[in-house]
Amino acid sequence: MHLFEYDIVAEDPTTHARAGVLHTPHGDVPTPIFMPVGTKATVKGLLPPTLERIGTKILLANAYHLAMRPGADLVAEMGGLHSFMCWPHPILTDSGGFQVFSHGDFVKLDEGGVTFRAVDYGGSYVHWSPEDNMAIAQKLGADIVMQLDQCPGYPAERSFVERAVELSSLWAERCWQAHDAPDQALFGIVQGGMHIDLRLRSLRHLEECGDFPGYGIGGYSVGEDHKTMFETLAPLAGDYMPRNKPRYLMGVGNPTTLVHAVACGIDMFDCVLPTRTARMGTAFSSEGRINLKNARFAHDKGSLDAHCGCPACTGGYTRAYLHHLVKQHEMAASILLSIHNVSYLLELMARARKAIIAGSYGAFVRSWDDLPAANDW
Repeated sequence: MHLFEYDIVAEDPTTHARAGVLHTPHGDVPTPIFMPVGTKATVKGLLPPTLERIGTKILLANAYHLAMRPGADLVAEMGGLHSFMCWPHPILTDSGGFQVFSHGDFVKLDEGGVTFRAVDYGGSYVHWSPEDNMAIAQKLGADIVMQLDQCPGYPAERSFVERAVELSSLWAERCWQAHDAPDQALFGIVQGGMHIDLRLRSLRHLEECGDFPGYGIGGYSVGEDHKTMFETLAPLAGDYMPRNKPRYLMGVGNPTTLVHAVACGIDMFDCVLPTRTARMGTAFSSEGRINLKNARFAHDKGSLDAHCGCPACTGGYTRAYLHHLVKQHEMAASILLSIHNVSYLLELMARARKAIIAGSYGAFVRSWDDLPAANDW
């Protein structure tokens, strides 16, 4: 076994889906996989033993937020993210680029890097070069880190997206040259919006500038609808991306999108959706989206989802009780629903993996699309 190699275990005969194993210093990651998001070095409401119990293999933390507070130097002083957050398993940190560019009018960029006003952290101005970004990533110490990139929203003028591709490509090359941690994998990021030719230009440059062990696919789930996304994502992943390297669709956690993206050949996903919707009183289920605020659950003695084996569904907590907790804004509501929602996506990807290995993923997708849950997303 070689560090950060991606071994393909099985490929589905009727789709582009594949099951694999990514080797990291803190353990192997079976794919396809969903990564719960621990933005500030914690998955909101879920402690590490709970994450382990429900089957989390790898989680994500955010470089921007951690660089602002408590600071990358402090995390490094504490032994890196794994020690700091008591998580001994694989971690991926994003570049923070999405958060930086969400500051809108407070962002200025050029070939040297990006200057932004950290309006959510005191309002001071911060400058990041690709080299600064890699220094932060290496201090945080995750197993997998992402290059600094510019993520254009949707809709956007082609000229704006094209400039974002050029800048991201330039920064990728500088990130590749600056990154020198042998126990950490640096992934490049494919940008290009909804333009397949720009996507391919971005990918081609990444392949030319460095031997990235994996690729993120950014710039999706930024305002476009499901159909529009797959018009370019499907050919990009299924026909053009390197076969022997993991493909990570960034920021996507819609269950139906996950099922269809796996069919295109995507291996890794992350999103705040399961925990964010949990805090709003909403649960994923085989019946579709469940809003526990709804009065119809006030006398419901059933479990949240009869087909789910998570602690929230097998622990005796009724829908009536969860409805009560949600209506009273109790912390336990967010915790229990977060356990369930994260577990739901982890189990969905585990079932997808089994179907791929069995050679029946096409049938798996068709069965999913017939469920009420598929139409809620």
